[in-house]
Amino acid sequence: MPYDASCGPTNDAARTMTTLLCDVKSGVATIALNRPESRNALNLAMCEELRAAAERAAADPEVKLVVIRASGSVFCAGADLKERQGMSEAQVRERRMQAFAAYAAIEALPMPAIAVVEGPVVGSGCEIAAACDFIVATPAASFRVPEAIRGTVGATQRLPRILGKRLAKDLLFTGRTLSAEEALRHGLVARLVEPAMLEAALAEIMKTITGAPAQALRLAKRCVDRGVELDPKGALETEIAAIEEQLAAGEWMGKR
Repeated sequence: MPYDASCGPTNDAARTMTTLLCDVKSGVATIALNRPESRNALNLAMCEELRAAAERAAADPEVKLVVIRASGSVFCAGADLKERQGMSEAQVRERRMQAFAAYAAIEALPMPAIAVVEGPVVGSGCEIAAACDFIVATPAASFRVPEAIRGTVGATQRLPRILGKRLAKDLLFTGRTLSAEEALRHGLVARLVEPAMLEAALAEIMKTITGAPAQALRLAKRCVDRGVELDPKGALETEIAAIEEQLAAGEWMGKR
């Protein structure tokens, strides 16, 4: 069943948003794309609000996990092409830069971040989901990046790092749809869950992550994200530095 926004966030932060619903409960910050009437297409307001929501979660000491999902049956239909009509060159450039800032803010979250995908993901939606640490999806999920065949450039950086450059080029050059099953085989999706079991699976993931030492998870995330960009020696030094940081704080193996 697609995420029901009416059952979700009700706090003050959520009410000030026009394109998102945001909530923090039991250490989990949920950010829901909330333009179902536009298939959650990414407009300028959503770019700005996504960045702000991610930055707010990053700064909240109570947040141990961020979950990004969507209201309605479509995760995100890509950029809002209706908004783009009539935009000047400068406005298009600014809109793209705001989108990049939103993706970067999600990717920079110090705590684990999960995308929950229950329907089609197109273009900018792939960037949002790929900026998270992993994706939990139902069989209704699908992934498509038609930017190049529409005459623009986008989704050229994260997907090749996740899928490999050849499959990423196939998707970019042909605009074909990657099914949830194929996305699972190639590592874009970490877990494929039947709709009836989704909320139970998410609850178990949330319980595990929020019950673990928050600093250890943050350090593990930092080591992975930095380590894959380094040579093996530099990557090991990153992990050793994290261990030293834990030891200095008296937090090794949860000891204080």
